[in-house]
Amino acid sequence: MVRITEELVRKKSEHNERMISTLEEISLHQEDIERIEHVQNWCRDLKILLLQSNLIARLENLHKLKRLEYLNLAVNNIERVENLEGLESLNKLDLTLNFIGELTGVESLRGNYNLRELLLIGNPCADYPHYRDYVVATLPQLQSLDSQEITPSERLQAQRQLSQHRAVIVQCQANQAIERDEQRVRVAEQQAALADQCANIEDEEERTRTFWNAKSEHCPEIRTEIARQHRLGREKHEPKSSQPLAKRQPHLFAPCGRPYNLNQAKLPFNFQDEPAHYSLQLQVYKHLDTALIDVDVQTNYTRVIVKGKIFQIAYNEEVQPGESTVQRSQTTGHLMILLKKLKVNEMLTIKRSPSKGAVHTATAVQTGHDPVPLRGAVDIANICPPADLPDLI
Repeated sequence: MVRITEELVRKKSEHNERMISTLEEISLHQEDIERIEHVQNWCRDLKILLLQSNLIARLENLHKLKRLEYLNLAVNNIERVENLEGLESLNKLDLTLNFIGELTGVESLRGNYNLRELLLIGNPCADYPHYRDYVVATLPQLQSLDSQEITPSERLQAQRQLSQHRAVIVQCQANQAIERDEQRVRVAEQQAALADQCANIEDEEERTRTFWNAKSEHCPEIRTEIARQHRLGREKHEPKSSQPLAKRQPHLFAPCGRPYNLNQAKLPFNFQDEPAHYSLQLQVYKHLDTALIDVDVQTNYTRVIVKGKIFQIAYNEEVQPGESTVQRSQTTGHLMILLKKLKVNEMLTIKRSPSKGAVHTATAVQTGHDPVPLRGAVDIANICPPADLPDLI
């Protein structure tokens, strides 16, 4: 069973930098998906959802998609229209080539006031007498059915005979439900007999040929089995590559325990050493989802993981992780990390000096002479050490 995973959704959202929380459109067609799940929790802002050419058997887990405007579920195994009442913004619904026999299920769409286009062509219900008149009268908000525009006169005429048409539809779908139950039993027996026949064939190619030459009916069970055989065939013919090499894990610490500096993501950054704190500005991508950023502040290093890439920087003085702050700019998206030092570095403390004129005046008052201007740096090579200073080891 192919399921909708986070990895699959992110793979299909490359046009949105693999961010799924702000995704507005996604195409999950031809993936052999058998169940709708997780999408409504991961992608609340979806406007277009394409799930055609899969093996989905039921409409479910979509009620949280309040902004969804277009839902395409053509060529699936759906047998009933249901659980779409919560799609308040739904404008177009495509259910072409499914197995919908219960046509009265469209009555659940009456509350979808924004629904303008509906496609049911290729379903068993589309062959019922008065099918179009019944749907047109049941859903007055529709403007198009099966890609054909609904005229006001057509709608008016259909509404006059709705009760009579509904009685005919109910009888037709009851007959179709009986035929479908008989088909399920018949197909199950055929599949069991075919499985026994294939089990007695030792040659794999002959067994595969026997399956594809067997007669079958058009129904959800056969579509699912055919998809499974296709999947087995693809796996068989795909070259069996050797075990993929494990990714080289970066060394984060030296043998002595000292943390390394590392920038796997090659992000521009600015690191400032202030008397009472360190300031780190990391230029992460502006539109990157904050959920993809992980910050770990330790006493002697800070590690930031951006989309799986590690940025690590070490510092000479210990900091207080509990007093440090991490913020992200709403305009640039940059990450601002303020690391409060455990001890203030007095050597870096910058005292504000008085103005140049004030210095000259104070010096003149104290000495009685004009101040001597500075002539350059002190040459420490000529400074004599004390006599009792021991040699360096």
